[in-house]
Amino acid sequence: MSTIKQSPTSAQQRPTPLNPYPVSRPPEEPRVQHGPPLDLGPDGIAILEGRTFMCSNAHGDVPPGSIGGLLHDDTRFVSRWELTLGGKPLTLLKSAVVDYYSASFFLFNPDLPEAGLRAGSIAVRRIRFVGNGILEQIVALNSSDEPVRVDLRLACGADFADLFEVKDVVRDRRAKTVRTQEKQALRFTYQVPKFIAETTIKIPRSEIIDSGDRRVIASAPVRMDGDDLTWSVELQPRAALVTRLEVCLRNNDGTLEPVHEDFDEQQEPIDGPLAHWLAECPTFESDSAVLTSVINKSIVDLAALRVSGEVKGEPYVMPAAGLPWFMTLFGRDTLIASLQTLSVGPELARGGLHLLGEAQGKKVDDFRDEEPGRILHEIRNGELTVLGEKPHSPYYGTTDATPLWLVLMEQYWRVTGDEDFVRKRWDRVLAALNWIDHYGDRDGDGYVEYQTKSPQGLGNQCWKDSWDGIQFSDGRIPFLPIATVEIQGYVYDAKRRIAGMARALLQDEALAQRLEREADQLRARVNKDFWSEERGGYYIVGLDGDKRPIDSMTSNMGHLLWSGIVPEDRARIIAGHLMSDAMFSGWGVRTLSSDDRGYNPIGYHCGTVWPHDNAIVAAGLVRYGFRDEANRIVLAQIEAASFSNFRLPETFAGFERSVSRFPVPYPSACSPQAWATGAPFEFVRIMLGSEVRDGAIQLDPRVPKQIGHLNLRRVHALGTLWDIEAVGSKGQVRLSA
Repeated sequence: MSTIKQSPTSAQQRPTPLNPYPVSRPPEEPRVQHGPPLDLGPDGIAILEGRTFMCSNAHGDVPPGSIGGLLHDDTRFVSRWELTLGGKPLTLLKSAVVDYYSASFFLFNPDLPEAGLRAGSIAVRRIRFVGNGILEQIVALNSSDEPVRVDLRLACGADFADLFEVKDVVRDRRAKTVRTQEKQALRFTYQVPKFIAETTIKIPRSEIIDSGDRRVIASAPVRMDGDDLTWSVELQPRAALVTRLEVCLRNNDGTLEPVHEDFDEQQEPIDGPLAHWLAECPTFESDSAVLTSVINKSIVDLAALRVSGEVKGEPYVMPAAGLPWFMTLFGRDTLIASLQTLSVGPELARGGLHLLGEAQGKKVDDFRDEEPGRILHEIRNGELTVLGEKPHSPYYGTTDATPLWLVLMEQYWRVTGDEDFVRKRWDRVLAALNWIDHYGDRDGDGYVEYQTKSPQGLGNQCWKDSWDGIQFSDGRIPFLPIATVEIQGYVYDAKRRIAGMARALLQDEALAQRLEREADQLRARVNKDFWSEERGGYYIVGLDGDKRPIDSMTSNMGHLLWSGIVPEDRARIIAGHLMSDAMFSGWGVRTLSSDDRGYNPIGYHCGTVWPHDNAIVAAGLVRYGFRDEANRIVLAQIEAASFSNFRLPETFAGFERSVSRFPVPYPSACSPQAWATGAPFEFVRIMLGSEVRDGAIQLDPRVPKQIGHLNLRRVHALGTLWDIEAVGSKGQVRLSA
């Protein structure tokens, strides 16, 4: 949570800053801490399907006290999952994610002289599928030429930690957790009023087989020792112990069983919106092997981040924000990712708009920062939220999501032509506009500000929402409420767009003219109050509670270009700043200028490079005609992805490219993360100079020679599919065959 200072009633009486770690648990509840949470190493394995994901170390293990485990809907159902042979950890050969929902681990035994086993006598393979639980196969093969005695043990555990606890301090739930041993099953059940969670580990089949002809030699019964599963068997040469485990889940919403069924056949995507999206996804070709790999990786990652369901009788599919901590609906993350991927699959935007609209604020609730018409920040389903200890049911503490929801609504309408969808939600559009004018503008000065009312609320409620994400150039932290500059740009853009829809769809000329007038007035005021003549002229990042300029130089200036609020004569100045050595690292535009005192190349929002931020900046540069500068960002980001298996992470360090010959990872970045996954699609659109306007796809390509030829097939727009080709400054659009 963010720490930031509240604005005082007078400059002489400064209040105490918000507590960065507010008490959120009843004092009578015991807590358990195993020291600092263990990470899973640089080669940790994360796989996911829908709302279920599992993180383990490279061996496939989840040690107790680590941040790993099996999580579903913000509850950790498996907190320990450790495989040993002869009482010793196995040695890793190789492990990797196979598909986004599956992984394989190849291991062997260490030297076990007390058991008479030389290292490498037993080869162990683990295959794991995730989706509404776990399906795992463990194979232990005697690769020696002598019979051996094998004692294989899987240590299990379920702490039912809330996601908010996993990286912090986990409440000790053992007193309220019942362990039950049944035939071929081990069950953990945790229940308190209003919340139930249960993990059942089933062992339906354990056999000894001949590895040559796959003939079953004998059964291999499992023994339950407390919370451990143990197989003690004699293996002849080339014989293998093969066991299958199923982890089933139960929560307040019902019982879940693994969605995948077998290890012997190639797994197909689950029927439904996800599989349909994969089948309908556009294809992409380029002369650049790197760009092709980046796009293909993004397509798979975007598929992995999809969650689907039904709300108010309407099915949806939309992107969760990111693995591992944000596999849920977010406001700005979902909206920006949907904007980036409209041409890939417009149902993403439709699903996000639908869910966020249904959850739009309806009342004033200070604990959750809810206000009528406001679009939510984040929704959670774990125990702490269900019991009311956390405000995320949902939590509304974001100020940019509401105008961005309006921006996406208009863009979705323009790209798809889906008028009925917009008409049915017009009351929500008006409610969002009303929030901007009456709740967003907290002091009546015409700007949208943020100031949390919740004891657990976020201090910063813009996209740079860490405690020091917004600061003065000398590093001081400003006082609330704060009006950040990019949010004013979003509001300007939203009002201009909604004015066009009001005129075209509702024939409401009065509303259209009012919104255009308000947008023009906002544009004039922003260009007066947020402009500084220092440093050769630039836009400050915001105004604090005393209306003092927050004078740091940030990438938020590029968001102003994206929204179109910058006058033409200032655009070149801003482009120059963004591409200067202080802002452009060589891998991308930094969040904060290296000339500012608070600059930190590994500060979350204080000098790092964010792909989604760079995509917005590059799109803003294109809007004002700075195509070469935009392409410089695009090429740098595409090359950066080549150093991380062609996947752009949430963020990476802001070190100079001349110092770091490769992009330095940020320690705890989400990967994959929705708006980073969507950024490459926006980079392609930027190079093509494509947009949908006036019922047609307009193309103005500027494809760098490093990329060469671009060929996109089955691009979604205007209710049909299109093929787009471009090379250099030439391109064509045609209906798909």
